[in-house]
Amino acid sequence: MITRPLALFVLASAAVVAAQPVTPKEVLLPSLAPLVESVKGAVVNIDVRKELKGDELLGLPSSLRRRGGAPPSTQGTGSGVIIDSKGLVLTNNHVVADALSIRVRLDDGRALDAETLGRDPLTDLALLKIKGKVDKLPSVSLGDSSQLRVGDWVVAIGNPFALAHSVTLGIISAKDRDISAGPYDQFLQTDAAINPGNSGGPLFNLKGEVVGINTAINAAANSIGFAVPSNLAKALAPQLEAKGFVVRGWLGIAPQDVSGPLARALNVPGGEGALVISVNEGGPASRAGLKEEDVIVALDGVKVSNASALVRLVGLKAPNAQVTLSLVRKGKPLDVKVTLGTRPDVEGIGAVEPQSNGGDSPSPRLGLSVDDLDPRFVSATGIRGGAAVIEVAAGSPAEKGGLRRGMVVTEVNHKPVKNRDELVVELKGAKSGEVVLLRTVVPGGGRGLQAIEVP
Repeated sequence: MITRPLALFVLASAAVVAAQPVTPKEVLLPSLAPLVESVKGAVVNIDVRKELKGDELLGLPSSLRRRGGAPPSTQGTGSGVIIDSKGLVLTNNHVVADALSIRVRLDDGRALDAETLGRDPLTDLALLKIKGKVDKLPSVSLGDSSQLRVGDWVVAIGNPFALAHSVTLGIISAKDRDISAGPYDQFLQTDAAINPGNSGGPLFNLKGEVVGINTAINAAANSIGFAVPSNLAKALAPQLEAKGFVVRGWLGIAPQDVSGPLARALNVPGGEGALVISVNEGGPASRAGLKEEDVIVALDGVKVSNASALVRLVGLKAPNAQVTLSLVRKGKPLDVKVTLGTRPDVEGIGAVEPQSNGGDSPSPRLGLSVDDLDPRFVSATGIRGGAAVIEVAAGSPAEKGGLRRGMVVTEVNHKPVKNRDELVVELKGAKSGEVVLLRTVVPGGGRGLQAIEVP
């Protein structure tokens, strides 16, 4: 009968001689109760009411698919962690995206309304602010996730399946995991049990510091969960609080991994790096003199092992920051200074600053505001004509027709439009009762066709 809280057995030495018996070394982990007690007050459960959109409405009875009035909605739950006693809560973007209302439930039984200060879908992070006057809320600090080692103990606390403040224990199974969730994937992998409802909750080290924000699971496997590293959250949280979105540095190249035979063919000494396969004309890299087949092996002295590492490093830099790229060009080392630009908001996430001075909104009757395309967007996507949707009024004909902020309108009734002014003219000329067909490019490059009924 085991009377100790937890016992693990590991090999006393990594070098095992077959002829010698292996003597296990007993390693004891003390009770985690004091740790849990010290941090659980900062862990919150998040209840969210969300509007049902698109395909989600197809599963509703026709009687519930309203026209006008309050939109059909659904309830969702998640987790979060208070990182500032004034009521700042870190959670996942997917927990609070499209929220109509947010309610935060604390460990002491209080339920408080909250609002979203900022979201970053590219890293699945969001920052909330508890409404009203709150004072001296329990909070925890963000630790240094770079110090984590594979095998280190971690504790997850959250709201799985609405079972508030559930605690699970595991280890760091791997670091820097790319699970194809986005361009900035650098997840911690853990075997601490993470289930639906844990999203947005903290992953603690044994010091009681948050080292990750639990984000995703592998639904086809057991004990494979993923968390956003705390260092990434620490870097982005100030922007989410101040701006509501994240602005990232931009190099203006298309990179590719370099390894194996390709690295040898290009005479890359370390055998790793990010190959420049194209340079955006007029972009930061182009102005600095980067060329195709350059191999970037470091940024400001930090090793670049592959294309993803380069994208992450550049994305953490501020626009207009000057960085030093260490290159291999035709087998020879070279340092190049580059002043970064601003990453184009191709996903339509952040605020869009109007670029044009002339013309009016297409019409208040449509609930739609548009603008000329940002040159950085054109450079990044290759879309040469059209107008960007920068605002869609709730409940408007534009919203009912499926238009969303961040889309690019390229045609009206099968007629191409080159810019904002051409789109304004076409929409203003539409008559009441007419259905206008708009061909669009959605964030990420997909194509769509929307119909707006003119009131």
